[in-house]
Amino acid sequence: MAGPPAVIWKREVEGLLRYRELVPRLEEALGKFSSRDPAEVIQPVRTTVPLQKHHGFIGLMPTYMENKGVLCTKFVCFYKREDGSNLPSTQATVVLLDPEMRTAAVSAISAKLLMCPEAEVLAILGTGAQALSHYNVFTEMFSFKEVRVWSRTGEGSERFCRSVSGPVTVCVSAEEAVRGADVIVTVTRCTEPVLFGQWVKPGAHVAAVGACRPNWRELDDVLMKEAVVYADSREGALTESGDVILSGAEVFAELGDVINGTKPALREKTTVFKSLGMGVEDAVSAQLVFDQWEAKSCKS
Repeated sequence: MAGPPAVIWKREVEGLLRYRELVPRLEEALGKFSSRDPAEVIQPVRTTVPLQKHHGFIGLMPTYMENKGVLCTKFVCFYKREDGSNLPSTQATVVLLDPEMRTAAVSAISAKLLMCPEAEVLAILGTGAQALSHYNVFTEMFSFKEVRVWSRTGEGSERFCRSVSGPVTVCVSAEEAVRGADVIVTVTRCTEPVLFGQWVKPGAHVAAVGACRPNWRELDDVLMKEAVVYADSREGALTESGDVILSGAEVFAELGDVINGTKPALREKTTVFKSLGMGVEDAVSAQLVFDQWEAKSCKS
């Protein structure tokens, strides 16, 4: 009889999950997803159930990777809370309590593929946990001369600056933060556009992480229609992304298409990566944590 499932708590996960190992695994997973080979990845669009009484919803994100022998399901609840917390619950064998790392890593992959190689200025709209993870991976993988940040509240900006290890320019408006920026990350709780196309310089890359519901927005119609839009999942974007659905923008390609070489990376154009998160990203992240935890346990 099999033993009880392993439970790996957040503090230990943080010691096992590193961007240098995570990013290559996610790149491979994105490519396999976009190949649409059922032996590699079977993953439906996230199923959501509204929790109206509690001002939120629960999402179910199953994935099966037959060739790797991985079966994973993530249950994630989103609530409209003052602190903006997103707390995912148990996965198959690993309790993975750091979804911000995998999300930020995928955004960094989009920048690696799509941003101008000479990018110097990074702007982050939002100052929560996702903003911090994005700051960490973007400054680890790329060499920006300036990092700007904007928050709706001064307290948020102050807390963010205390949490990061490098210099940050605090901006008083979103427009000030993004004007002239080469890479823009939106990690807000906004349900109406906070980033406008007239502010974005030609050739900039935008990683849009918030607004994961079909009636929520972070980006305006001008930006969505003028930019070349990439997504982690075309089906997911057309089902869940208000930025895509309400603007009527076309999804040009998935990141996995670029990784597989079936669609080009149009670095010279303004690009938007619409991130929604996928079960396969959680699956490979969880497997990485579990493999490292198991190897560590065998040595002790």
